[in-house]
Amino acid sequence: MKNIFYIISLFIFLSSCSNSPKKSEDSPNFIFILADDLGYGEIGIQGQRWIETPNIDKLAQEGMVLTDHYSGAPVCAPARAILMTGLHSGNNPVRGNSEWKERGEVWDFNAMFENPNLEGQRPMPDSIVSVATVLKNQGYKTGMVGKWGLGAPNTSSIPNKKGFDFFYGYNCQRQAHSLYPSHLWRNQERHILNNKIVDKQRLAANLDPNDEASYAIFNQNDYAPTLMHQEAMQFIDRNKDEKFFLYYASPLPHLPLQAPQKWVDYYRQKLGPEKPYLGNSGYYPNRTPRATYAAMISYLDEQVGEVVAKLKEIGRYENTFIIFSSDNGPTHKDKQVDINFFNSTGIFINSKTTVKGNVNEGGIRVPTIATWPNKIKAGTKSNHPSIFYDYFATVCDVLGVKPPYPIDGISYYASLTGKPQQQHDYLYWEFPAYGGQQAIRMGSWKGFKKNLFKGMSDLQLYDLSKDPKELNDLSAKYPEIVQKMENFLDQAHTTASQENFRIPILEE
Repeated sequence: MKNIFYIISLFIFLSSCSNSPKKSEDSPNFIFILADDLGYGEIGIQGQRWIETPNIDKLAQEGMVLTDHYSGAPVCAPARAILMTGLHSGNNPVRGNSEWKERGEVWDFNAMFENPNLEGQRPMPDSIVSVATVLKNQGYKTGMVGKWGLGAPNTSSIPNKKGFDFFYGYNCQRQAHSLYPSHLWRNQERHILNNKIVDKQRLAANLDPNDEASYAIFNQNDYAPTLMHQEAMQFIDRNKDEKFFLYYASPLPHLPLQAPQKWVDYYRQKLGPEKPYLGNSGYYPNRTPRATYAAMISYLDEQVGEVVAKLKEIGRYENTFIIFSSDNGPTHKDKQVDINFFNSTGIFINSKTTVKGNVNEGGIRVPTIATWPNKIKAGTKSNHPSIFYDYFATVCDVLGVKPPYPIDGISYYASLTGKPQQQHDYLYWEFPAYGGQQAIRMGSWKGFKKNLFKGMSDLQLYDLSKDPKELNDLSAKYPEIVQKMENFLDQAHTTASQENFRIPILEE
């Protein structure tokens, strides 16, 4: 078996480049705002017609839109692990969602409340160093609010042990299946909330689905996105005289459909009558699913606006490097989120097999904006192909330091500042779920394989410059490009350290 850390040591890691600030006082604050399941086409600047996102759109006007930026994976945990570690999914210890089921009733909210050892996902190894640790070692105050999902409370892979001075939010991504949870975590202590645990996920048969009162149990007192946002604002405020890094991993607009009433009412009036969603498939029912989904995104947008306003208030906006992005494409739960109505993937395809959970463009290309008024020209765009594992390299480049170990990323700082940009030979994805998938982007060429658990499948080839919807497979016409991609696919893959993240056909 290949050893993952031996293999990644063969990769050339990046040293600082000539574009880096020369003095430490020039280095910026860093904020990474990560939406959850926000589609490429669900914000105004990407053509969204129904959902209003004026603050995110203004952020784009004041900075740069990264048109060809990708998540590292098509679902939550691996995307976040890739962002934090700078290692792509062929090298990363976290390659899929793993709920560590052998511990017991890990999907039972009551059981998790009684026993914190049932919370959380499998941990990252102790040897993994996060981008937060790099920043902390450079004297930054580091904070995280939102959804972690990279190590259970009783492990050494929690935010406070992976480089964050401060943490407030969900340790466990299953807990985030309620936005009115029983508790959140403040550092290593539980913060008990004024909410009841609600296990039932379907509207009772004796309740009127068109009566607002029927849904009261699913909308309670302490709304997690509001509490986490308050903590984010306080973190910025108390570190206004320090260099800081804030990783703001919002749970919005990931299901369940729960949103502030003012925004729900606004969209009910705007969108008109609609059919209720009665529940099941793991999420709570909702009387007006379209209106509530739109409300979740507009509330996220409101919060982004407040972060920017706070930075301007304390005089730190001009020298704060902000990235706004999403962990993957929109949900495939189409009975709850009408991705066709909203055209959630924008220029891509809206279908269960091309959005979240899939390595198609709609599953992994994500809406991304970069602002840093001191360095990034307002109102600009970059079509440089970049990806989550580049963020680690970019931070190191800005700071003028070397990564602590060989990583897979290439800094995109040059492209942000109008300088000549080093290109990837390829971008790589490996996903041991939804049938088993691999994908690669090489220039404007995109290739992918699906259903790998059934055996090796042929690589499908698309020219994204002409076919962003991935409709016209050109593999038979360009066998030399297919072969080059096959060579890179073999080069990028190493055997996963956890057996449940392995795709057997890739180990033969």
